[in-house]
Amino acid sequence: MKLLYILLFTVVFHHASNAQDDKDYTEAFKLIEVWLESQKDFEKLPGISASVMDDQKILWSGAFGYANVESEVKSQPSTLGSICSISKLFTSVAIMKLYDEGKLRLDDKVDDLLPWYNLEQQFPGSGPITVRTLLTHSSGLPRESNHPYWTGPEFPFPSREEIKTELSNQETLYPASTYFQYSNLGLTLLGEIITEISGKSYDVYINENILMPLALTETRTELPASKYGTELAIGYSAMMRSGNRERVKMFQANGIKPAAGFSSNVLDLGKFASWQFRLYDTTTTEILKPSTLKYMHNIHWTNPDWNTTWGLGFSVYKGSDGSKWVSHGGSCPGYRSTLQINPKSKRALSVIINASGTNPNKYSRGINAILNKVKKKKDAEDNDDNHDLNQYSGYYNAQPWGSETYVTPWEGKIAIIYLPSGDPASGMSLFKHIEGDTFRKIRDNDELGEALIFSRDDTGNVIKYSQHGNFNSKINR
Repeated sequence: MKLLYILLFTVVFHHASNAQDDKDYTEAFKLIEVWLESQKDFEKLPGISASVMDDQKILWSGAFGYANVESEVKSQPSTLGSICSISKLFTSVAIMKLYDEGKLRLDDKVDDLLPWYNLEQQFPGSGPITVRTLLTHSSGLPRESNHPYWTGPEFPFPSREEIKTELSNQETLYPASTYFQYSNLGLTLLGEIITEISGKSYDVYINENILMPLALTETRTELPASKYGTELAIGYSAMMRSGNRERVKMFQANGIKPAAGFSSNVLDLGKFASWQFRLYDTTTTEILKPSTLKYMHNIHWTNPDWNTTWGLGFSVYKGSDGSKWVSHGGSCPGYRSTLQINPKSKRALSVIINASGTNPNKYSRGINAILNKVKKKKDAEDNDDNHDLNQYSGYYNAQPWGSETYVTPWEGKIAIIYLPSGDPASGMSLFKHIEGDTFRKIRDNDELGEALIFSRDDTGNVIKYSQHGNFNSKINR
């Protein structure tokens, strides 16, 4: 009961109806919440929010910790954060809308589209820098505009005019179409192309042609200063040697906004993914032609080392199950984020953390792995002896060898995971009930292994378990 109260007060979550699904994710949701709550504590994250989309519905969403540590403003799934480089996806979609309308071609040269473009090409034999090479980060351009905007504490992001002024003082790093070189400058130039061709400001074009049609009401081309510390999470630094994270000064990306300036939440990012799933199932244009989005999701650049593959704006990679994933991450001062989309399964995961020096992909992939362990209802083993498995659920002390273990029911068995864990699904051990308080481990070949025996106090409450003759005591919370 005490654990239930802790979860109710520290976790905000939403479970979607699974009436049409052939899987029951209830136990998986619980495990995800326990895992993220513990990781938040062990990694001293101020706050983390996440969501899982199943095509057009929210399968799960949750939030843990604080949007504002000092004022104890709790994180919510609706909490806003900087999504930094995920902004590039909106810029890329806008470019491809202009492409669909015949207003530009992917092989148009940048210097033909932007009359003021004057960055020096230092390789006489280079091919052209085009819209396509900007979208695939293969243009050979420098990573950044010629300003120190990633330097704290002020983060002096330049204006559009300052970016243009400094172009003549920059030069290419590589010949075009030679190497993958991630470039915020390249995506910033795509934003300028949108303005040049459409005749509208970048902000107006994105709002009118993407955000409003998709009802992404909590996605903006900037960080809303008036909401900072309440609806907009405060950003915190990477972990210091002392184990603390410091508050990071709020920034605006200004002229770099097409590459790094947006704010959003995990719910809106999920809606953005759902729009993409819709296009996979129709022949009707919704912002983009369906064929255009699929074209964006295809690999358009493979680095010579074969380790980096990129679509038009999207990172494209093969998942552990062999299926294609498209994604983008974000890293700005005080924030980390990710959006991972599987077009085949129509599952999308988004994570926003209001701290630097952490890896949101670890959490999105961990959530996905837990969900993937759920069997179809007809394949899940029933606890046919009606033994109450919930009585064993809870945290157990694993010191000094580890921090904690967590015991929870799982499809008619009990599961044990170690906390903290970067990959809770692969580290999960399953145990089958034998009799009384005795369980046996289910090996990979489905044979039964060592015993797991729970002990009780005089009042009948479970207080510890023994494995290999050694004890882990239950932690009362």
